[in-house]
Amino acid sequence: MFGQPRIQYKTNSQMRTMREAGLVLIRALDAAVESAVVGATTADIDAAFAAVLKEAGATSNFLGYHGYPATVCVSVNEEVVHGIPGKRVLEDGDILSIDGGAVVNGWHSDSARTVIVGTPDPEDQRLSDVTEEAMWHGIAAAAKGRFVGDIGAAIDDYVSGVPGKPLGILEDYVGHGIGTEMHQAPDVLNYRTSHNGPKLRPGLCLAIEPMLVRGKIETVTLEDDWTVVTTDKSRASQWEHSVAIHDKGIWVLSSPDGGASRLAPLGVTPVPIPED
Repeated sequence: MFGQPRIQYKTNSQMRTMREAGLVLIRALDAAVESAVVGATTADIDAAFAAVLKEAGATSNFLGYHGYPATVCVSVNEEVVHGIPGKRVLEDGDILSIDGGAVVNGWHSDSARTVIVGTPDPEDQRLSDVTEEAMWHGIAAAAKGRFVGDIGAAIDDYVSGVPGKPLGILEDYVGHGIGTEMHQAPDVLNYRTSHNGPKLRPGLCLAIEPMLVRGKIETVTLEDDWTVVTTDKSRASQWEHSVAIHDKGIWVLSSPDGGASRLAPLGVTPVPIPED
């Protein structure tokens, strides 16, 4: 009774419904990314995302979550996560993370992308590219590994091995289980520890979301009680996908091809979720 929170394991049918939510989310994020241009506001991004959900008959799992006031999180430059969309006007060279989710028939999806507006700073582009690739290394570890802790180890090993100036892996914010709620057990760390975590087994669905910064990893939450920024004002990137583990393999729920193109170089072939 005093152990870890119980993990929710899904049937294939339930995971296929989560895939439906993931497909809606892909379209919504596509619209959000397309709207992220010089002169647009972060509220414009939120509106573009919300319009796709409405058309699909899906709902946002962010809006109203512990009082969160928007459909997506839009975190700009030194904002790491949970940035609230509003009147802020995007400028050339801004780097922003768009994090959103969709709910279909009670089942959740969650995904994030980093976008650079206009002309990218090469170091910002490197930050985004490394964060994205680190995510895919974590997803590959979910296919190949034995424990949830193998995901964080793979992310950590990849990031620490990238040539050039070191990037920081945020430790205060981590990935998570997902299913009938957006945030479920287990936590999915983005760094190596001595704790293996639970076994990777069929029915487990995880949101894998590394967050990297160009400077130090210390953060602070602003007065809005949501927006998290780096204390040294260094820029940040977040990438995230929801992943389903089933008895035939894995399938990336929030990727159009289930992750096939990005996982192939890592020696993983994702398999669509089979019928029950």
